[in-house]
Amino acid sequence: MSAPEASFQDALTARLIADADVMALIGNPARLYDEAPAGTAYPFVTLGRAVSEDRSADGASLIEHRLTLHAWTRHGGRREAKEIVEALRGAAHDQVFALDGGWTLVSCRAVYADAFRTADARIAHGVLRFKAIIQKSN
Repeated sequence: MSAPEASFQDALTARLIADADVMALIGNPARLYDEAPAGTAYPFVTLGRAVSEDRSADGASLIEHRLTLHAWTRHGGRREAKEIVEALRGAAHDQVFALDGGWTLVSCRAVYADAFRTADARIAHGVLRFKAIIQKSN
């Protein structure tokens, strides 16, 4: 059995990189990385902070998992960062998709988004956080 967080991350990543709207903005194959390789072309998306909390109740083994995605763009500014965030949200918000390793995705919701300039004014940064409820399959 794999960790529920890893199972969710793998399934979410697979869903995002297969989405036509996401690919239109960050390339085909989609430039979505756990850690971007040196010299990666803009725009791209990286996985960020992941936090989990036990939400078990009434005999059900539940985990609330929050995973943050970061969109990085150099030429399109905050508008492009917002478009990438919206494509990511559209691909997975309120969707239920299969997880491996004995886990079931109960819900997946985009719960936070932001877009801003970085200290390097040429780079815009978009942030999107998903909250997933994951249940141990019986």
